[in-house]
Amino acid sequence: MHPFEEWLNTVEDLNHRQKIQEILTWIETEFPILEKKIAWKQPMFTAHGTFIIAFSVSKKHIAGAPEHAAIDYFQESFKQAGYETTKELFRIKWAQPVDYDLLKKIIQFNIEDKAEITTFWRPQS
Repeated sequence: MHPFEEWLNTVEDLNHRQKIQEILTWIETEFPILEKKIAWKQPMFTAHGTFIIAFSVSKKHIAGAPEHAAIDYFQESFKQAGYETTKELFRIKWAQPVDYDLLKKIIQFNIEDKAEITTFWRPQS
């Protein structure tokens, strides 16, 4: 069984399930080196044991959580894409298109920025 299959089946709205599944499948295809797991009740991708990105869904949006360093680094890009942000995540409303170019940059940033990090989360600065 695929690591995300059981979680995807908990997304009741079929259109929402399809959209988040497309995002997860796209990441798997673009970044086959990333490990897939469910933790804290959400699908996430890791590299060499360190967190890269996770997703959750709500009634109004998909939340992407790439850690605050990526949120800070891409703040202007999130605004241009029309995505709301908090300190730790960005929100893609269900009706909004997914900016896959931005998503690719976020994931590449985390992979490169965390290449030497041996802990799950970035060390607190």
